Amino acid sequence: MERSAGFTLVEILVTLLVVAVLAA
Repeated sequence: MERSAGFTLVEILVTLLVVAVLAA
């Protein structure tokens, strides 16, 4: 499950933030 070396907790937090905004 390693699509990129840049996929870290930071990207996960950003993704969750985007999802939260879209689901708001």
